[in-house]
Amino acid sequence: MGPSDWRRLLANPATQWRQTKSAFEAAVAWEAARSKVRGLPPAVANVLDTEPVFREASLLLGIPEHQVELVGGGHASQTDFWALLATGTGVVSVAVEAKAGEPFDKLVREWLAESSDRSGKPKRLDQLCAILEIARDDALEVRYQLLHRPVAAILEAIRFQLPRALFLVHAFGDNAASFADYRRWAQFFGVRAEPDQVQYVGVRSGIEFWIGWVGVPPADDATVRAAV
Repeated sequence: MGPSDWRRLLANPATQWRQTKSAFEAAVAWEAARSKVRGLPPAVANVLDTEPVFREASLLLGIPEHQVELVGGGHASQTDFWALLATGTGVVSVAVEAKAGEPFDKLVREWLAESSDRSGKPKRLDQLCAILEIARDDALEVRYQLLHRPVAAILEAIRFQLPRALFLVHAFGDNAASFADYRRWAQFFGVRAEPDQVQYVGVRSGIEFWIGWVGVPPADDATVRAAV
């Protein structure tokens, strides 16, 4: 498998698949990491190693564009890259959300306002809030991906009977606006989010839940050629 194999899994390959866009950058970074002993992009490995729980973590399984069903019908949560990581304290379910200048989707209140009377969105929002243990009014002011992507990591931890889940943003280039949204979202868990850190935010739905942000420059041409 190579980066081009990730392309066919995208919802809209024509617009999402080009250099400096998150789908392309994530594919190159994670495919290039296949040659590493731990199977992780160096920047991701370095950030994980700052936290004892994740130190020396290695990739067991990785699935691009992994889908996790949610209640209410509609589209599944399609995680950019879902992984199982082996750590000294057990296996971790990880939902990786790649960003390269793109937002974390619409604000939840905007997403909800677009629903019809028959929409399953209110039920889905209730599920997301219940799993993350966040107030509905607070959820309305965050971006939609910052609800369903973390929930995907937690639901897969529950499915595979794992003790921990990690929501990890893999950010390429300038993502100042998205980091501000990420930091605002983390405040609802009582955490001041910092770049290039993984941070524990408590138990959610019986799972020890962590969040993290890894910032890197876009891949240079040599890295792209090596990964293809």
